[in-house]
Amino acid sequence: MAVLADSDTRWKWGSLTANRISPAESDIRLDGFLLRGRATPTARQLEEVGVRADSLREVTAVEFLRELGKEDCAYDVVVLALVGGAVQAVLHGLARAWDGRTKRPLVVTGYVGVVYEKLADGLLLRHGADLVLANSRQDADRFRAVYEGVGAEAGSVTEVALPFLGGATYTENDPSAKPGRPCTVVFAAQPSVPESRKDRTYLLDRLIRHARLHPDREVLLKLRSRPGEHTTHIEELPYQKLVQKADPPANFRLVYGHMGEVLDRTDLLVTISSTAALESLHRRIPTVVLSDLGVREALGNHHFVGSGCLASWDQLDAGHRPVPDPEWVARQGVAADGSYETAFDAARQRITGLLAADELPPLAPYYTPVTAPGYLPGILARHHLGPDGSPLPGAPVADREPSPVRQIVRRAARGAYRHGVQRVAPVIRRMGEL
Repeated sequence: MAVLADSDTRWKWGSLTANRISPAESDIRLDGFLLRGRATPTARQLEEVGVRADSLREVTAVEFLRELGKEDCAYDVVVLALVGGAVQAVLHGLARAWDGRTKRPLVVTGYVGVVYEKLADGLLLRHGADLVLANSRQDADRFRAVYEGVGAEAGSVTEVALPFLGGATYTENDPSAKPGRPCTVVFAAQPSVPESRKDRTYLLDRLIRHARLHPDREVLLKLRSRPGEHTTHIEELPYQKLVQKADPPANFRLVYGHMGEVLDRTDLLVTISSTAALESLHRRIPTVVLSDLGVREALGNHHFVGSGCLASWDQLDAGHRPVPDPEWVARQGVAADGSYETAFDAARQRITGLLAADELPPLAPYYTPVTAPGYLPGILARHHLGPDGSPLPGAPVADREPSPVRQIVRRAARGAYRHGVQRVAPVIRRMGEL
């Protein structure tokens, strides 16, 4: 299998999905391709995912298309773990590269986590893949409704679950479960939610206040990336910077690392709308989705309406523990009832059937120069592709690893971009508000 990913979280989803959907009998070879861009993961971020690839290299979209377009391409399945526009560009590029072929790799795509915004836009940009994976029953129903509503083929939608669920079930009443450990409260931070300094400072202050009110508890701020790293979303105001101006107590600290390992010692998971909430609910860990800043689409916590998990810091400070609604949990692909082992069976069966077919139809995305003449060309051009999916003149094409000098220049460019996002842009924004 091949996995093309454009960030640490999408590499995590794509590589784990590749392992989940492969036939149980086979030992797969996993080749990883990292799409070159501002969020290309670092070695530490890749290590944190815990998935070992047989090979891993950084590519542009055009380089990836050249690799997959070879007559001797050995891949049976290709997983596109990308933002929607990049998925659409690669689909059109592959459609052109494989034009006229009866045998080709299967193309699989989907979403990293909760789909709470740009549902129609993101879905139609992913249309054309052989399988569009939905992480829950609710998502599968919504995905099919969108495709059918615009007259697009909806047979590609396949229900699965998030590929990174797992770990031991939380046993609060078992004294041997966590002997000698204090009650641990974890706040799972998100890079872009909320966005404003005011709101992020408020959340940090409340977390620190909770630590002071409960000195017997360990209060952890779980961060996605270390200073200097990018993840799927741009983080203008990292909590590491904000906490420098605070005076947290000794029982408060920042943590990094694999979310599953942090959940191993968590007694209460708190977040705004992170996918970590679903990981926590899968383990039956008490989970809170904060309502302090409102229940709003912009925050993504509206997705948890009906879950029984919405609560405020005031309630948590007073000792509140939420009880999730079992029907809501069941519809979200959390599989806390033990059904997770079979969650990927339908995808594996569909892949096995398609691979056994004598001939596969050409890739046929919904967006074409006819259906979206004012939208599609710009998406393709962003990845150096023309309206027909062919590489534009001057598109970067390389047959070997970049030179050390070129790698240094790239790192410097990413650093400059990050500095502009995290330092310059907030200053300009504040000056504009004067």
